Amino acid sequence: MCGIAGFFGQRIIPVSSIKKITSALQHRGPDTQHLQGWNQTWEPTGTPCNALIHTRLSIRDLREIADQPMSNSDGDVWICYNGEVYDWEQWLPELESLGYVFHTSSDTEFILHAYQAWGIDKMLSRLRGMFAIAILDLRQQRLFLIRDRIGLKPVLYYHSDGEFAFSSLIRALLPWLPDGHRRLSGKAIDAYLTHRYIPAPLSIIDGVQRLENGCMLEYQLQSRELSKRQYWNPQQKPGEADEILHHSIDIRTVSDRPAGLLLSGGIDSSVIASCLQARDRSRLIAFTARFKGSSMDESEIAERTAKKLKLEHHIVDIPSEIDNDQFSRIVADLDDPFADPSSFPMWYLAEAVSKEIKVVLSGDGGDELFAGYKRYNKHLRSSWRSSITLPGSPFACRGKHAKLWAELRSPWLNSYNLRFSGFSYPQRAGLLSSHPARQVYWRNMEKAASLSKPIDKLLSIDMDNTLAEYILRKGDLCTMAHGLEMRCPLLDHEFYQQVLAMPREQRFTKPAKLALLPFAPQLDELFKLKKRGFNPPLDRWLQSSWKMRYRNLGKRLQQASNKFIDGKAVDSFVKLYLDGEYSLAEQILQLLILDESLQQLIDLGAE
Repeated sequence: MCGIAGFFGQRIIPVSSIKKITSALQHRGPDTQHLQGWNQTWEPTGTPCNALIHTRLSIRDLREIADQPMSNSDGDVWICYNGEVYDWEQWLPELESLGYVFHTSSDTEFILHAYQAWGIDKMLSRLRGMFAIAILDLRQQRLFLIRDRIGLKPVLYYHSDGEFAFSSLIRALLPWLPDGHRRLSGKAIDAYLTHRYIPAPLSIIDGVQRLENGCMLEYQLQSRELSKRQYWNPQQKPGEADEILHHSIDIRTVSDRPAGLLLSGGIDSSVIASCLQARDRSRLIAFTARFKGSSMDESEIAERTAKKLKLEHHIVDIPSEIDNDQFSRIVADLDDPFADPSSFPMWYLAEAVSKEIKVVLSGDGGDELFAGYKRYNKHLRSSWRSSITLPGSPFACRGKHAKLWAELRSPWLNSYNLRFSGFSYPQRAGLLSSHPARQVYWRNMEKAASLSKPIDKLLSIDMDNTLAEYILRKGDLCTMAHGLEMRCPLLDHEFYQQVLAMPREQRFTKPAKLALLPFAPQLDELFKLKKRGFNPPLDRWLQSSWKMRYRNLGKRLQQASNKFIDGKAVDSFVKLYLDGEYSLAEQILQLLILDESLQQLIDLGAE
């Protein structure tokens, strides 16, 4: 797990800018940082116009020889890579038979030689894991930039006037961007207000794009042209669930540094814990976040699970108060505006875990695979109306029942967004200085709409949008803020394709996820419990720790957004909350995070 960046063009980039890029990525790779730079004729130089930058968190083969950027023996193929590829050793004999010599035991060298031996497509077909990979092939004068199938690893890029750059974080791209090309995106701000995050391919900086999961870019070094294609679409692939899931977990415990497990009181992480115990992996430490005095606290359930499975268990208390300095730091680590309330406890949990281990398994993905979220059933109740809507514009609604009226005046699939806690259409219409451009900013809506079953439509939206760009982005940013690698066995692409092939009555059950019960029969009581969220005491923070942030909030947001946001409307919205409309808490958090994030980005050079 690491931070990566690269840039290609005619401009010589000052050493001071390169230091800022590296510094922005250093928390993702605290062990070593390296630059490989070239001039316009591809001769190595310390003042480059072309470069690969890598900050390393060492997990496999901790030696210096495994550092990146890494090249082949001739120095004409380079790799700069973030992530972890599992089970690659099965291909080692084939590569060695072709004459490739391995000097490390790292997956980085495997990917490099796999590309040399098989080319980009065959190489990708044999990668199992999470990754954002840049391969620079000077022989063919092209660069490949690839994001993993599910979207566990982030990568952003910029292409304009023939120049190209990429990075794990938008804050690491800002020092490279030319003057006049660091404009904040009004469309992205509206998308953030809509969804609580900025969906791919948008980012907060106009012109900087997120590479979608399962997609690949190819940049031609001579013509400076850029092309994009989707290299993977999930397919139904029947298999033995027991064998596939156990293998998925096994290969994700391989590490040269200590590993552990994030254990909630829910089904997904408990199933992984049960599988680890069954495979005699109980030496792994389990970690659980605790909210003292909260109805959302699952630590007692997790503790019972750990005792039953005989796992060493550490409970991490989440602070009851988060001061303004910590608020600012967490917002900075979330990179661009991102407002999942659970990112705060996740950040503190990752901080505590990283002090003891550097690899941790997580149960992320189970809800998207087996329709475990409560919002699915809630929204399915109105699936009968499909495209039937009440007359009138969804932006015209006001008042107490604005969200309900907005839902009924929108097509059923679009209104699924209102099951999340972003701003409704009427609220956005009141906050913005111009009419909101779109109802939702999700991608692949046409694909979702073409599916015949309502539940498949919702799951398609989540897999293409909220999983990769919300759930997994949160996990990546919060763990990597502390140099901690998070692995997600349930999101192994082979297991996912096996789940797609399951009979519907086996995959979609009441209660949810009974398909996972055979993996943890001794924990059958968990399947009967009501699902809880990983939610912090948000009202307490909003009404005490962060209350001082409300002063001049509207004015600051209006200025920072270049008047895209109406400051008076913001202040009126805050007043509603402070006067007792506490259902607006998550929207208030969105405004506070947007304010802090935009101010930070402007300080870093955004325009």
